[in-house]
Order: sequence, then structure tokens, then C-alpha cells
Amino acid sequence: MNLPSLPHAARIWLGIERNTTSHAEKCVSALGAFLGIAAVYAVIHHVFPQGVAGTGPAGAIMLASLGASAVLLFAVPHGALSQPWAVVGGHLISAAIGVACQKLLPEQTWTPALAVGLAVGAMYYLRCIHPPGGATALAAVIGSEELHALGFHYLIEPVGVSVAAIMVVAVAFNALFPWRRYPVHLHRRRTAVAVPAAERRFDLTQEDFSAAMEELNSYVDITEENLTELLELAKRHAERNIVHPQEILPGHRYSNGRLGKAWSVREVLGVGASPSAWVDYRVVAGEGAGQPGQDTYEAFRQWARFEVRLGNGRWVK
Repeated sequence: MNLPSLPHAARIWLGIERNTTSHAEKCVSALGAFLGIAAVYAVIHHVFPQGVAGTGPAGAIMLASLGASAVLLFAVPHGALSQPWAVVGGHLISAAIGVACQKLLPEQTWTPALAVGLAVGAMYYLRCIHPPGGATALAAVIGSEELHALGFHYLIEPVGVSVAAIMVVAVAFNALFPWRRYPVHLHRRRTAVAVPAAERRFDLTQEDFSAAMEELNSYVDITEENLTELLELAKRHAERNIVHPQEILPGHRYSNGRLGKAWSVREVLGVGASPSAWVDYRVVAGEGAGQPGQDTYEAFRQWARFEVRLGNGRWVK
């Protein structure tokens, strides 16, 4: 592996993906999380000003797992893990399992692990996987004696009340922004006129998917509906393809238009005096990033699907 490709390899190995959301979307997500947790704290203090069953100040009974739910509800509102049944079912079912494990197997060193394991299995089978639910189950086991004394009342106070509060804020807050939809089936985008399959002239490319993801302007923890929408947006971008540039120019960058691991972008370092000469290039993105190469002019032109440039952190046509 060449030294220039090490940063690219490290990024792939660590799973650091390019983020296509706008700065406005990032700020909206942060504001939503702030308002969501603030609402939960206010509701808990209003409903339980003295705490629950002697647990102390009302703030002490707030669920730490709600912080993780806030990330999903306001940063990934379109995600499958963020939808209402996932949030409500994930927390309540996990809470019930946690309480049951604590009652049946108290003081066992492996009870916390059992509670989380059973919660994950139950969420899978009941189709309500919500990662913070694992923390809700764990809290029911490792919490204080006062919390244990709540028994199954834990499902209502504080779990049910807290989940209801943050869900109300999630629905109301996300509805303020036309590009957000929560729940994901509540608000639908205007459906673009699709190009009939028989009339499509171009295949999808990596750049088309990147452009479609930027148009979505949302962190993609994708549902089937969003995947279908993303595919259609990418197909619309594919209709604007220009296949095989007529001239290869030094200093310009070209993409092969492939998807996944087969995709790459090359920067032309030099071109010979005649079309029969060799083209020197360097791979700047995709498979083999950082590695130099050489090819004939015509072979390079046939490899190049179209010219690209780097804009806003992604490659565009």
C-alpha cells in the first residue's frame, strides 16, 4: 500500500462516511435534541415535583437512555430505528424485561447482561429495535433500591411519561421543517415524475447517489420508503449523464461512474502530444486512492464516464 493511500484506507477501516447533510440540518438536529430533553425534564418536574416513591429530586428519575433517543429522533428522524413503534415499544418492552429480570433474579452478577440480551431479542421479534431500549432495560436492573421498589410501575413513571413527552416534541418540532418527516409516513414529499424504465438511457453512478443523498438533506439510517425515494432521485440524476468525454485534459478529474468498490476518480497529471500517447494520472478517490497510473489516451477516455469536481465534500458532475 502506498503511503498516500493510508488516510483513505484508515477512513474506510474506521467506517468514516462522508456526511451529505447541510449545516442548517445539523443545527436543526442539535436544537431539536435540546428541546426534546428540556421538555422531558420539565414534564418530569411538573408531574413528579417530589420525585417518585421517595427516589429523591424529580430530575433524578430522568432516563439517561432518553439522551440516546433524542439523537435518533432529531438527528435521524427518517430512520427505521427512530419511528414511533420503535421508540415506544423499544423502551416499554425493554423496561418490562428489565424489571422482570430484577424481580426474578435479584443480586445476580449476570442479571444485567440477561436483561439487555432478552431486550434485544424481544425488540427484534416485535420489530421495534431501538438501541436506547437496551439502556432502559439495564437501568431497571442496576438502578437504586428506590427504583427497584417501583416494580412494574417503572414502565409508567418515569419511562412512559418521559417517552410520551419526547415523542410529542419530536412530532411537533420535525413538522416545522418541510424536508423532515416524522413519523416517516406522515408527510410525503412531492413525487417527481419518474422516467419510464424503457426510456432510461443511463445506468446509475456513484455521483448520482451522492447527489441524491445531498438532495435528501438527511442523515440516512434508511427505511424501505427512503431507499426507494433515494433510488428514484439517483435515476433522475443519471438522466443528465454525459458519457465518455471527447477530450482528456491535464489537471482535470474524471470518474468511471461505477458504484461501490468499483468506483474511482482519477486526476490527469499529463497527456502526451498525440492521442496515441499515454495519459499519466493519479487516483484521488475510490478504489486505489493515492496510487499513480498510466494508460493510453483512448483507453483512458473509454474508462472515463464523465468529468467531475469536488464540491461541498462530494464529487459532482
